[in-house]
Amino acid sequence: MILNYSHPLTPQHSEQLEALLGERHEVRDIPTQVDRTRPLAEVARDLADAAGLSPAEWQTTPLLLNPPGLAPLALALIAELHGRCGGFPAILNMRPMAGSTPTRYEVAEVLNLQALREAARSRR
Repeated sequence: MILNYSHPLTPQHSEQLEALLGERHEVRDIPTQVDRTRPLAEVARDLADAAGLSPAEWQTTPLLLNPPGLAPLALALIAELHGRCGGFPAILNMRPMAGSTPTRYEVAEVLNLQALREAARSRR
């Protein structure tokens, strides 16, 4: 399941993801307009709640996160999801397409944050 906290994914993005992952996934688009006067921990909790997953689903559903563009909020949301899932989710890395006018984005990679964390532990 893709939890999309960013711009809507286009049909081309869906095709790129299907090619990378080998299957089509459900996408849940979750609006992320936030009141910057609120504490980010509260906003992250509300955004996680907006995914509509049960406690069991948080722990058993393979998740792919398209994080919000606001870096501090993305970090707070990842911390919230780690607590609910018991590990880090994979994330989408979207990048601007070279030479596109107006700027368009493509799926650059799917990054497994849990695998990244485990590899980093060997470099302690």
